[in-house]
Amino acid sequence: MTTSQRTEMYEKFDERFRTGRCMYGDDRLEVLYTGCRWAEGPVYVPAWRQLVWSDIPNDRMLRWDEETGAVSVFRREAGHTNGNTLDREGRLITCEQGNRRVTRTEHDGTITVLADRWQGRRLNSPNDAAVKSDGSVWFSDPDFGITSDYEGHRAPSEIGANNVYRVDPVTGEVRLVADCFEAPNGLVFSADERQLYVSDTRAGCVRVFEVRDDGTLSDGKVFAEAAGRENARFDNLRFDDDGRLWVAAMLDGVHCYDPDGTLLGRLVVPEAVANISWGGAKRNRLFIAAETSLYSVVMSVTGTHPTGPGHRPWATAG
Repeated sequence: MTTSQRTEMYEKFDERFRTGRCMYGDDRLEVLYTGCRWAEGPVYVPAWRQLVWSDIPNDRMLRWDEETGAVSVFRREAGHTNGNTLDREGRLITCEQGNRRVTRTEHDGTITVLADRWQGRRLNSPNDAAVKSDGSVWFSDPDFGITSDYEGHRAPSEIGANNVYRVDPVTGEVRLVADCFEAPNGLVFSADERQLYVSDTRAGCVRVFEVRDDGTLSDGKVFAEAAGRENARFDNLRFDDDGRLWVAAMLDGVHCYDPDGTLLGRLVVPEAVANISWGGAKRNRLFIAAETSLYSVVMSVTGTHPTGPGHRPWATAG
C-alpha cells in the first residue's frame, strides 16, 4: 500500500540548492513499501517499469511495479544481495554479499558469474557496482558481509583488504584498481567517465579518482567528508544531469554536493538512508532505500542513468 508522509524535507545549506532547482519537487516522501530488515540496492528497470531492490538480512530481492504499486518477491535465497545496477544491454548486475560474487541476470533469467575471486582468492562481499560505457564492470568489495551472519556469512577474509576491482568486458579478468580504503562502498562514474567517485564508509568520506585510458586509476583525493555532520556515514551515490552528486548519508538523510565539493543541502528522511537511485519515465524520481522502507520523491532535477553518458533507455518508457 502506498502512503504519504509530510516532512520539512529540504534543508538548504547553500543558496545554490535553491537556485539549482533542487528544492522544487514534491514536498513529501512517498512510502512505497515498508517491512524490510535492511533495504539497499534500488535500481529502476525501464523495460519493466519496475524498481528492484535488496532486503539483505531477509535474503531476498523485491520489486515494486510503477503502474500498479504492487510489491512482490523478485528473488528469494538471493545470496544476501546488496547493490544492483544495469549494464549497457539492460541486464541486471548484482553484488551478492553472501555468495561473495558479482553476477549478471541474463534476459532469459539465467545467472552468469562475473567475478568471485581475485588472484585465486575469494572476494570479501561485493557491495556496489558501476558499469562503464566500454562494458567493464567496476565494484567495491568491503568486508560487511563476512563480519557477521546478519548480512551474509561470517568468515575470514582471504584477501586481507577492502578494495575496488574492474572486470574486463572481453577477457573477464578481475583487476585490482584501488586499495586505499577502509571500507569502499558506493561508486559512480562522472558523466564523461573521466572520474570515478567512491564512498569510504568507515573513513567518512567520498574519494574521486582520475580514470586513465588503460582502465587504471590515479591516486584518489577526498571530494567530501562527513565530518561535522553527527549522524552522517556515506553509502552509495548518484549524479544528476547538472553534475551535482547526491549521497546516501545514513541518519543524516540524502546529501547534495556541488561539483566543487560544497554541501548544498540535504533531503531529510525519517530512517537511515542506505542507497538511492534515479528512475521513472523522466528520470526525475529519486528512490530511497532506507532501513525498513522504500521511499520515493519526484524532483525538479533529473538523474543520470547508471549505464553511462548518452545512454538513455528510459526515454521510450511512457
